[in-house]
Amino acid sequence: MPPSPEADWAVALFSRSVLKQAKFRQIEALLDEPAGKTNLDIGADSGVISYLLRRRGGRWSSADLDARAVASIRQLVGENVFQLEGPRTPFPDQAFDQVIVVDYLEHIVDEETFARELERILKPGGRVIINVPHLKPGSLLNRLRHAIGLTDEWHGHVRPGYDVPAMGALLGPGFVMERAVTYSRACSELIDTALNALYLRMQRRTGEAATSRKGAVVTQSDLRRYRKQFVLLSALYPLLWLVAKLDTLLWFQPGYKLIVRARRQSTSVP
Repeated sequence: MPPSPEADWAVALFSRSVLKQAKFRQIEALLDEPAGKTNLDIGADSGVISYLLRRRGGRWSSADLDARAVASIRQLVGENVFQLEGPRTPFPDQAFDQVIVVDYLEHIVDEETFARELERILKPGGRVIINVPHLKPGSLLNRLRHAIGLTDEWHGHVRPGYDVPAMGALLGPGFVMERAVTYSRACSELIDTALNALYLRMQRRTGEAATSRKGAVVTQSDLRRYRKQFVLLSALYPLLWLVAKLDTLLWFQPGYKLIVRARRQSTSVP
C-alpha cells in the first residue's frame, strides 16, 4: 500500500506514542509474512495498525466494534472494513491465513463464541495473534487508575484482562499455543496513565461522552480539536521515550500487556 495523505495524521500520532509503537513491534515479531496470504485485523483502534499492516503486502480486511473506529479505519485504508457486533463476523469459513486481534477480546461479552468464530474463519494451519491486557492482581498502578476514573468501564472493558492459562483455555483444543509474551511494564504504563488522565480531563471539561465502545479512540477530528495538546505531546516525546526505556530495569516484572500467537489445528479436535 503506497503512502496515503489521509494517513498522515495517524502516522504522526503513532510516531509520538511509545505505547502504540511497542504494540506494533510485538505484532510484527509474531506476524507471518502477509504477502500472498489473506489476512484480517480486528480492533485496530484508529486504524494506524491496519494501515501499517497493509503496507506489508498481502490481501487484508479490517474490522472493529465501534462506529467511530470503523469510520477512522476506512478513512485510512479505504476498502474491506467491517463493523462487528460482538463475537460474530461476516466472513466465510476458512477465509483467512492469519488473523490479528488487537485490544478487542476484553470488549466483548461472549468471548467463547468469538474464539469459536476465530477457529471457523481461519484456514487449517492458520495463525491468530491476540493482544489483550495482562491480568495483574494487586497492582498498585491499576488501583491508581481506578481511583482517578480510568476504570475498566471507562475503557469499555467487560473484563480486566487475561493470563496465559486463561488464553489457552479460551482458545481451546482447536488451537496450539505457539508463543506468549508480556510487555509494557510500569514505566510505560505510567505514561499511558498520565495521557489517558489528561484525555479524560479534556472530555470532562468539554462535556463529551466519557467513552466510545472501545474507550479512548482518537480520530482525526480529535487531533484537530486538541492540536495544542498534540504539539505539547510532540515536544515531550523524547522525555516520554526515555521514561519508557526504564522498563528495561524491570526485566523481572511481567508486563501489563499480553500478546499470544496460536496455530489452528489442521484437523478438528473433538
